[in-house]
Amino acid sequence: MLAAATSAGWVDAVVGGGGLIQLPALLLLNPGQPVATSLATNKLGSIAGTASAAIAYSRKAKPDVRVAGPAAALAVCCAAGGALCAAAISSDVLKPVIMVVLLAVAALVVLRPDLGRAPRLVLRTRRRVALAIVVPGVAIAFYDGLVGPGTGTFLVIAFTALLGLDFVDASATSKIINAGTNLGALIVFAAQGHVLWALGLGMAACNAAGAQLGARMAINRGAGFVRVVLLCVVAALVLKMGYEQFA
Repeated sequence: MLAAATSAGWVDAVVGGGGLIQLPALLLLNPGQPVATSLATNKLGSIAGTASAAIAYSRKAKPDVRVAGPAAALAVCCAAGGALCAAAISSDVLKPVIMVVLLAVAALVVLRPDLGRAPRLVLRTRRRVALAIVVPGVAIAFYDGLVGPGTGTFLVIAFTALLGLDFVDASATSKIINAGTNLGALIVFAAQGHVLWALGLGMAACNAAGAQLGARMAINRGAGFVRVVLLCVVAALVLKMGYEQFA
């Protein structure tokens, strides 16, 4: 689990999607425990990684704090709401929709090779800025509390498309919101008594270490490196969900 947490922290810091590694490992290695316990413990490990990555990025990248601050505040509340609804809504209902969205993300990145490679000049109207706050802080945050896989990837694409950020700065900005989504969901799961604290704290330390390495590699290697990792993560998410849906 500690090795999985370290790997998840690296992936999450670069482009999101660390839950693709960490959550299945929790489910496989602890088959007798409730799914909510795995989700809760996963959030404890993840929040340390996203917070660690946010700090690492803030030193050299350019996160859009004016957007990320309000979006993160909304994300805490909306992710908590998603976590409260998690027991009432089956994730199996959402998986086909999520797969279609992920395939659309992959098509967008492949068909537009210049997307995210360098910052784009966009007119920051009030509507565009409001969308850049509401889409990550409300819609994606609620999804993270409810289901979770691919949240970091959706955040990166949202900030690239709406604000014209390159992939590195978009990753830096997304980590601030992702820390908020993890915090909101964790508060709910902890109040319900689902967190395995000893295991989760060990995972948190390893996740944070992996996140530091991932953030530094993303900054040093640039947007092209992040783009490749993003496509690999999206492909892995689609294959995983497709297997679960149709196997």
